[in-house]
Amino acid sequence: MINRIWTINDKKEEKLLRKKTADFDFAKFSRKEISALITEMREAMKAADGIGLSANQIGLDLNVFVCRAEGKFYAVFNSQIVKQSGEKISFDEGCLSVPRKFGGVERSERVTIVGRDRNGRKIKIKAWGLLARIFQHEIDHLNGILFIDKAKFIRSMNNE
Repeated sequence: MINRIWTINDKKEEKLLRKKTADFDFAKFSRKEISALITEMREAMKAADGIGLSANQIGLDLNVFVCRAEGKFYAVFNSQIVKQSGEKISFDEGCLSVPRKFGGVERSERVTIVGRDRNGRKIKIKAWGLLARIFQHEIDHLNGILFIDKAKFIRSMNNE
């Protein structure tokens, strides 16, 4: 059961957040365990009012993320970006693991990712706009990179 989302405010948690995650080994998990993991991650993301969540954000050293965009839910294992457009767009980002901070991050407008679905089957997804940004943000997480490492500026949210 997921207790909470890990943040950079705790040094032990930040250490895992800044480490490249281990590949997800489907042989080590039953279908029921994989389904439970996806459900728990999805619920934690929704409870935190997020649009994406990587396994290391809940303390798991596993290459898996969940996200939702435009009414569709995704769960991707062992993901990587295989193609990115040269066209970049700067946009404000925040992160559940970097509370109350926002900043402008330049990312590719279009990406193609590959990975595996919940059954271990190979998948390839072409994305643009918000979905492309979410994929890049979550894959960065799985590689130990936080948005604050790429942001052109950082600002704090007031306690209003």
